[in-house]
Amino acid sequence: MTATDPRAESLTAQFEAQGYARANPAILQPAEPFLDLSGEDIRRRMYLTTDAGGREFCLRPDLTIPVARDYLASAAAGDVANFCYLGPVFRYRGEATAEFIQGGIESFGRTDIAAADAEMVALGLEATAHYGLTAPDIRMGDVGLFAALIEAIDLPAAWKRRLVKDFNRAESLQNDLVSLNVAASERSEYQGVLAALAGQDRKGAQALISDLISIAGITAVGGRSINEITERFLDQAALSTATRLPQEMTAVIQRFLAIAADPDEAAAALRALSADAKLNMEQALDLFESRTGFLAARGLDVTRVKFSTSYGRGLDYYTGLVFELHDPKRSDGRYLVAGGRYDGMLARLGAAQAIPAVGFAVWPDRLADVGGAA
Repeated sequence: MTATDPRAESLTAQFEAQGYARANPAILQPAEPFLDLSGEDIRRRMYLTTDAGGREFCLRPDLTIPVARDYLASAAAGDVANFCYLGPVFRYRGEATAEFIQGGIESFGRTDIAAADAEMVALGLEATAHYGLTAPDIRMGDVGLFAALIEAIDLPAAWKRRLVKDFNRAESLQNDLVSLNVAASERSEYQGVLAALAGQDRKGAQALISDLISIAGITAVGGRSINEITERFLDQAALSTATRLPQEMTAVIQRFLAIAADPDEAAAALRALSADAKLNMEQALDLFESRTGFLAARGLDVTRVKFSTSYGRGLDYYTGLVFELHDPKRSDGRYLVAGGRYDGMLARLGAAQAIPAVGFAVWPDRLADVGGAA
């Protein structure tokens, strides 16, 4: 078992003193939530096993999802609850050890979204300061702003879901934008089949595809069930219809993705963009500016923040704020603290309705290497 840094233990105790209860989820976890919420890319980095009934389990690759699952299984589910944690996680990292310690915080149920976001960034800065790094590089983005932009554009729902899902994957997002400017007849060799399904009764189409897959003797592909395969095929049918995105709207999206500045400058650029394109993004922009205000109220010089509209963390479950703290003396890109807002996760884990959620993870092994560490 990986030894715990005493400073990591004292940092966790510091979080506990601020009202974050210590969580200790099981190391062995069902694999499906990680594959569903984090994206299939994580599969190649997970350590998987199967029980006698064929169910897939894994050594926990991080602690956010296990803490969320335990919260939903508790009597506190749906209420405001704050947790901290420190323990081993298991993930393939090339030449680095596959077992390492992760600390962090998860906060559930708070409706003061902007204030809770700012608190996470402030506590993340406390974590780096605890190890002697008082002025880390602060990189920040907001998935919610991109989602608000796409929601304001006239596109079919399937395309909106696709664009938001691919936000974290720059190459996939650019491919999507290209596809939206290509004639439908040029997109697929089985375009006719997809076109026939598009717009049909969804339940009937689901039954037909499921029957065809079953007749072919297929039970699962890449770990996905027949129902999952069917849903993906129907989404592909919807995406394959003759939807075209006007060139001027593609230019608006590209203009959005090019904004990189401190939060105040970015807010001005975003308001100018939404006004020029006549898009309603007011609610998302108000939240963004409110968060910046709370950060400033906590004493953070917001001109230090490197905000980018195209910045994401590569995980499917983020819905709002995303941030990373880096050692400015290192150029290897390894973050010391990272996290953000994931309001949709708990509903996807089984909650009856969406529950606000925000948090961050701390990597003590990386923090121990910063220039200012004792």
